[in-house]
Amino acid sequence: MRMDPPTAYVFPQNYDRIRVLKGPQSVLWGAGGSAATVLFERDPFEPGADASRLDASVLTGSWGRRDLALDAMAGNDLGYLRLQGSDARADDYESGSGDDVHSEYHRWNANLMVGFRPADDVLVELSAARSDGEAAYADRMMDGSAFDREAFSLRVRWDDIGPTLRDIDAQIAYGYVDHVMDNYSLRDFTPTMMMPNPTVSNPDRETLAARFAASLAFTSELDSTLGIDAHRDEHGIRSSMDQLMMPYQEQPRMTDARFDQLGLFGEFTWRPAEGRSWAWGARVDRWEVEDQRETVRPGMMGRVPNDTAGATDTDWLTSAFLRYEHGLRRPAGSDAADVVLFAGLGHSARVADYWERFGNDKQSVSSNSAFFTDPERTTQLDVGVLRRTDNGSLSVSLFASRIDDYVLIDARPVDEPMGTIVTRSVDARTWGGEVEYVRALGDAWNVQGSLAYTHGTNTTDDVALAQMPPLESRLALNYVRERLAVGALLRLVADQDRIDPGRGNIVGQDISETDSFAVFSVNGSYRFSSAVRVSAGVDNLFDEAYAEHLSRAGSMVTGFVQTERIDEPGRTLWLKLDVSL
Repeated sequence: MRMDPPTAYVFPQNYDRIRVLKGPQSVLWGAGGSAATVLFERDPFEPGADASRLDASVLTGSWGRRDLALDAMAGNDLGYLRLQGSDARADDYESGSGDDVHSEYHRWNANLMVGFRPADDVLVELSAARSDGEAAYADRMMDGSAFDREAFSLRVRWDDIGPTLRDIDAQIAYGYVDHVMDNYSLRDFTPTMMMPNPTVSNPDRETLAARFAASLAFTSELDSTLGIDAHRDEHGIRSSMDQLMMPYQEQPRMTDARFDQLGLFGEFTWRPAEGRSWAWGARVDRWEVEDQRETVRPGMMGRVPNDTAGATDTDWLTSAFLRYEHGLRRPAGSDAADVVLFAGLGHSARVADYWERFGNDKQSVSSNSAFFTDPERTTQLDVGVLRRTDNGSLSVSLFASRIDDYVLIDARPVDEPMGTIVTRSVDARTWGGEVEYVRALGDAWNVQGSLAYTHGTNTTDDVALAQMPPLESRLALNYVRERLAVGALLRLVADQDRIDPGRGNIVGQDISETDSFAVFSVNGSYRFSSAVRVSAGVDNLFDEAYAEHLSRAGSMVTGFVQTERIDEPGRTLWLKLDVSL
């Protein structure tokens, strides 16, 4: 896993699976993966502000790492033009044990935004984006040789309409992704039993999306946001098991899945007194998914008729949350602390996504298709406290959740031939918490610490819930002056023996128990002026050989050592220049 410097916080790969989303989300959950496809969230500049600026950066580092980034905007109260772009590339990195890891990559993207203000409170923005790239994978039999993406969106926002109807935000977006995986572009082709010839898989996805939201203020204490959103995803694929004889470019694209979603949402906030607030909301979604595959290729078998060909799955899903915050403010001139107490109860529901239902022709327990996978429903309780003083802060948050019909990817199903991957629904429980502490040590020094833990149980099978991150702590010491900043970070990760090998999610399955490790990194920066800053650092200073628990098994790649799981980079040096004008 490559990190942009400094190596500060690594979120668990299943982070979204152990948190209830609170309130209406201004994102669209794409059916082509486990991550959200964020099509909308962006903050345009405010009228009257200086809208002309330029931010650029250049980074170079170990193993051929070189990144370029540019963000330029020019405009005034009538409108603006904004251009964003980046180009990042790196060669194969070396692990702490001295082994090369098949991991080279190159990616670029360009975004153009044009904004127009026909009135002070009205914004019309049109944006277009293009990106592409390639990435070598040490954990699978094929690499990503193309990630061609284009996206367009139109947004209209009207602010400060009146005392009750405050603002309106309407957006429409289109996106298309053309992805190519093959076993010859970024690695030496080596025939295998499953892939005796150069092989290509070329999935694509087309997305149409729309969102309308209105903010209302009923009283000075009560306001709300009400809205509607919708999106359609159409997935297709073409492939070739012998690129030399049957090029994939000459094969017809076959549409295999369609996802349609329509949702209504509302969120309310009530502030009955200073320091106290209630927030609650709900959303209702109608999902319709169609299986358009005529045949499937389960396991290592040839193609066979699809048990759910032409079927349609319709689900009505409801989500809701309630949250209370109570602030205890210290009296003026007192040494007492500000304290905020909070508690929340939420329920969220989601349909199984493309890779859980369709990806790699997954099966269910009773069918050669996982199309009819039940929606996953999570109910979660959160409680916590935040304490602030003049020289620091302490926060403690705890959660407990019940997950009904958790979507489990099972690579070792009972009574199935080897190589079969089954999508199952199980019930699960998770609980955990996080503590964060920050304290100033004089005018320049400060220390930071955190401790996080998540515990999961598959109650259906009475085993540990797979793909749970181990106990992790972070300790940081920083020195910050007007121009100079220096920091050191120690990341401590405990061993993980609560596992369920062969089971997990679409990101990966548990492999084996993992040992504890410690990674120490240092970084510093010097600001020559308000416009120029130079930063440098060393990640994994002591060249620790380690692998994350939430990792994948190493695949056999010619010229590279096959490992049980993918080792992380060894000692990594980097240097970065930032310019802001």
